[in-house]
Amino acid sequence: MLQAALHSGAASRRCIFEVFARRLPEGRRYGVVAGTGRLLQAVLDFRFDDAGIEWLRDHDVVDSLTLEYLSNYRFTGNISGYAEGECFFPRSPLLTVEGTFAESVVLETVLLSILNHDSAIASAASRMTNAAGDRPCIEMGSRRTHEWAAVAAARAAYVAGFAATSNLEAGRAYGVPTRGTSAHAFTLLHDDERAAFEAQVASLGVGTTLLVDTYDVTAAVSLAVEVAGVGLGAIRLDSGDLLVQARQVRAQLDALGANNTRIVVTSDLDEHSIAALAAAPVNAYGVGTALVTGSGAPTVGLVYKLVAREDEAGQLIDVAKMSKDKISVGGRKWAMRRLDAGGVAEAEVIGIGTMPVNDGNPSPDARPLLVELMRDGEIVADLSLEAARSRHELSRAELPPWALKLSRGGPAIVTDFEGEQH
Repeated sequence: MLQAALHSGAASRRCIFEVFARRLPEGRRYGVVAGTGRLLQAVLDFRFDDAGIEWLRDHDVVDSLTLEYLSNYRFTGNISGYAEGECFFPRSPLLTVEGTFAESVVLETVLLSILNHDSAIASAASRMTNAAGDRPCIEMGSRRTHEWAAVAAARAAYVAGFAATSNLEAGRAYGVPTRGTSAHAFTLLHDDERAAFEAQVASLGVGTTLLVDTYDVTAAVSLAVEVAGVGLGAIRLDSGDLLVQARQVRAQLDALGANNTRIVVTSDLDEHSIAALAAAPVNAYGVGTALVTGSGAPTVGLVYKLVAREDEAGQLIDVAKMSKDKISVGGRKWAMRRLDAGGVAEAEVIGIGTMPVNDGNPSPDARPLLVELMRDGEIVADLSLEAARSRHELSRAELPPWALKLSRGGPAIVTDFEGEQH
């Protein structure tokens, strides 16, 4: 596309691309925007180095004119969209990319790759942290996905309320708090369970978390308290009927005087099993496979479509795809979330052109959703993960109660288009 547009002269036309989802994953009631911070940095760093140019030339992928363009590539346009952590719904204009056709079209794959993956993880994580309530969730899924996807997943989960990750690179790169426990291999390494517990406590202190289900849970809990004392930080359960075991272990710990020793549970947890453990005396959840695979929805189905382009007179005109079942709506969008008198979301309101105002301000019963992210190729948004976490907490809190059900259902609020559709 780039090569042909360069030769036709259309590559320099100003264009507007939009990222949106035609629908939510089957059965989901809302989605969560994540990856925006990674995305903006990726756009800022997007380059074709000498090695890349040589590979394209050697394999005859594009011609010399296109290679020359790519060798000097830098995005100089503008990006706006939903802030990271915001909830979204079908047709929400999550990202608007404005620039020349040439500089915007080559970003499609990297933008969709980041947003689809991270938003899928955050959407699953949001369901899990909502089910967990005040109990912290720890991301432990690095061994169940691609090594770099694991880092991105830890970041996205943190946006949606996870308290920590076992992935140290996510801690180094993004400042996500890191936590972890020992594995069964550590216990099996030693001659007996006592030796393993003594070694761990001697090295890490009594506040450590001891894994107690390698052999016999009841015997291990007694041994753990004997070795570490009643100040033992936590024990971890990783198998069996977690509801029953947690109750038995809590009673045993209390009887031994270890009233403040926490119980951490793992073992293929998802939002449904977390919800099922709500009545159990559990203090924290470690979540792996279900989280990093989007808990059944590994993508949120975002697409990148051209919605406006410059004509021969230099004016922007709306354009739209009209193919069956995949119709898009042309034009630059605005978006607001309509709220009732109690501040509960009622609808996603989307329009084309200028956002309606009341005395110079958006409608008092609606919250504007689009923010400026990049201007003239430079990042202007707040990329703080803490800001994204706070934003998600507030955005999820304004959803109607049925949005938080774990049962399968349609979007929690309707999407209303206002104004003329092109």
